[in-house]
Amino acid sequence: MTKQEFIDGLRNGLAGYPQEDIDGRLAFYSEMIDDRMEEGLGEEEAVEELGPVEKVVEQIVSELPLPRLVKAKIQEKIEPGRRPGAWLIVLLVLGAPLWIPLLLAAFAVVLAAYIVIWAVTVAFWALWIVFIACALAGIAAGILLAVQRKPVQGLLLISAGIVLAGLSIFTFFACSAATKGAAFLTKKMALGIKSKLRRKEAA
Repeated sequence: MTKQEFIDGLRNGLAGYPQEDIDGRLAFYSEMIDDRMEEGLGEEEAVEELGPVEKVVEQIVSELPLPRLVKAKIQEKIEPGRRPGAWLIVLLVLGAPLWIPLLLAAFAVVLAAYIVIWAVTVAFWALWIVFIACALAGIAAGILLAVQRKPVQGLLLISAGIVLAGLSIFTFFACSAATKGAAFLTKKMALGIKSKLRRKEAA
């Protein structure tokens, strides 16, 4: 893939987002390709190092500030010449009792989804901490009982502590997987919301 094909692919993938952001990203990646070519890479090699266009577009969109996208969407709706300004304002005012609760409900649903996703992740990590704490406490108490000439009770507590330590290892991997899954889901949700804020002309 040539530099121009890569830049055109980025432009098409970002169509519908604020032009200021698109121009800035295109200039950034164009300069990045030029820098790699100056270091001795061929044009296609320099482009290939950046990765697939789709992945780069997804990365760029994930970094776009959501408030800026919302502001751009609002400005698009009230831009002179694109919509009759007067009746749009009237509709906004008269429809406020309807669209404000809907907007708040949508925000609450998204916020609740984020909270649930990350609450599950936090619960996994809390369980891991409990296993670690109980394992350490069990082993320490078992050693203390063994010193106090209570070997049976001490051995039982030490064994229980070792079992909990083993469980904590498995729990750690589950926590890591849950964290990666939560990050993936929240990123996809953010990308989905941002894609809804693209200009309709780009569809």
